[in-house]
Amino acid sequence: MTAAKTNERPGTRASVRGYQMSATKARVVLNNIRGEDIQTAREILAGTTREAADVIAKVLNSAIANAVNNDGMVAEELYVSACYADEGITMKRFTPRARGRAGAIRKRACHITVIVSKMDDDRLEILSNARSAKAQSSRTQRVASSRRRADQTASVNKREAAAEAAALEAEANEAVVEDQIVTEVVAPETEVVATEVATEEVSAEVATEEVAEAAAEEKNEETK
Repeated sequence: MTAAKTNERPGTRASVRGYQMSATKARVVLNNIRGEDIQTAREILAGTTREAADVIAKVLNSAIANAVNNDGMVAEELYVSACYADEGITMKRFTPRARGRAGAIRKRACHITVIVSKMDDDRLEILSNARSAKAQSSRTQRVASSRRRADQTASVNKREAAAEAAALEAEANEAVVEDQIVTEVVAPETEVVATEVATEEVSAEVATEEVAEAAAEEKNEETK
């Protein structure tokens, strides 16, 4: 039993005709996405550096849009059931060569077609389980990363708090030392000032007594 013809394969299709690229170059990229689900095919095309990957990605997105809008399918349930590139028109040019000869230049073109279909139930279940496991693993990694960042932040906060406490303690010690120095410097000066004040008070008392005695003597002389 022969397989279905290329243009009779079931599914929703999209194509681009007459793209200026050889079919051989396009087939290298198409072979990588054939049979893959939509998400995987997009990831493969996004990571491919060949020029054909860009145009094939556009054709794939067009096929998905046709399946969703025209056939009522769900994009997450689709896969690339077939994709192929046919030879297009080849433009023939020439370049001058030595001794009057002409060198052939062939500007090739191709027709790229992508067909998407709905996956069967078994494959959908396997893909769903794989996605669930991946999501759970991703969540576990995010939680572990979040906890690790929280621990790092707490450790940094502890170090900062310890540094601030040490700085405050050092400032307090410096303030105590400065107070002691000021006290030691000011205390002798205060004692000297107090001594001078006491001496002045004593001198004033002596002078007052002398004045009183002189007044008394003058009064006695006047009485005599």
